[in-house]
Parts: sequence; C-alpha cells; structure tokens
Amino acid sequence: MPYFVYKISPPRQLEHLDTVDQYQRARELVRERRQSEPRETGVEYRLIFARQQGEAERLLSTPRETRVIGED
Repeated sequence: MPYFVYKISPPRQLEHLDTVDQYQRARELVRERRQSEPRETGVEYRLIFARQQGEAERLLSTPRETRVIGED
C-alpha cells in the first residue's frame, strides 16, 4: 500500500501532493515541506498510509476523537 502526502489548509482543505511507495521518502517529503512553511499560515502537511487516494482523504477529513489519558 502506498503513502499519500497531503497539504491541509484551513479550513480543512486537502491537497494531494504526492504518492510514495517507501515510508522513508514520504517522511522526508513531509519534513521538507513543514520546514519550508511558516507556522503562522496554519498549513499542515500529513502523511497517511492507505489503499487508495479516496480512502486517504476520508481518513484525513474525519475528525479525531480527543484522547483521554487516565481516569476521570
């Protein structure tokens, strides 16, 4: 399964940048992009492992539940 690299602009607009077969190369791409992007823009770069591009976009657009650490 390939790794998909995405640029996520506010408000959650996904832009597919690249599809890579090797994790190390995909990680390098994301790190390079993050370093070149100023923090104040609010742009994120994400790497996701999925069967196809549609699945990757669905996973990235679904909000994550807040993690609960410890007991209440």
